[in-house]
Amino acid sequence: MFFTVDPSNGVAIYSQIVRQVKFAVAEQTLRPGQLLPSVRQLSQQLAVNPNTVARAFQDLQSEGVIETLRGRGVVVCKGAVERCRKQRQSLLAERLSAVLTEALQAGLSAKEVRKLVDEQLRTLDGTIEAIAELQ
Repeated sequence: MFFTVDPSNGVAIYSQIVRQVKFAVAEQTLRPGQLLPSVRQLSQQLAVNPNTVARAFQDLQSEGVIETLRGRGVVVCKGAVERCRKQRQSLLAERLSAVLTEALQAGLSAKEVRKLVDEQLRTLDGTIEAIAELQ
């Protein structure tokens, strides 16, 4: 299980953890019933305060993504996959909308925006490997 945080990107660290767990559940890297690292383990891995991880886990638990099983630890809830897929879709739609709005407000035409999007999709080739190479 590999999570990362970027303290300089403007998004709260606990929110980054929440988002990454939800995305991992949505793509089924984390499956229902699968054990997550403990608060202590994850805080050490990410080099963050354990309270930050605990807050992320509390948010995920309140949203029905994870649950604590006594004596076992924190696991992904049944039914979380579909819920996380919908939330992932919603989050990405919001972010895409903001970028498209910015492009249109900057004076680009819809045709120019489509061309940019098409170019980026061709560059990325729809794969995570292509995205990793660009970074």
